[in-house]
Amino acid sequence: MSEYRIKVAPDTVAYADEENHKLVVEFAIPGAPTDTIDVKILEDSIHLTAPARNIEYVAALALGWPVKPAKAEATYDHGLLRIEVPVKDPMEDAVKVVIKAGGAETKTKTIATGGDLPAAAPGSSKQSPALSPKSPLPAGAKT
Repeated sequence: MSEYRIKVAPDTVAYADEENHKLVVEFAIPGAPTDTIDVKILEDSIHLTAPARNIEYVAALALGWPVKPAKAEATYDHGLLRIEVPVKDPMEDAVKVVIKAGGAETKTKTIATGGDLPAAAPGSSKQSPALSPKSPLPAGAKT
């Protein structure tokens, strides 16, 4: 039977190292032996478990941008676990889409210019009130 440990979230800080195009994540996990620290990184998250004395540090961190997990590096010194992982270029896995010429015909439409209004629909003797020259103006409007 394994020993019961209280689960504790470690103090965590994450920031972008823009100069080196890396994400840096630091976990404060004092007392955790190096060989018991378990870190797993996906493109969008980091997961940590680290038993130490009578506690177990646990953390799951969702990342705001994708990273390259296979290129991650970690160091552990005086209770501070520091992980550096390169940020993935958002267009790195983009696939170029080939555009084919379509078979659809292009139809042109003539639009009235020079202030001419479109003709009324055939069989319609009414003109839209909005276009009627005798439409009353709203109260307070000047001509």
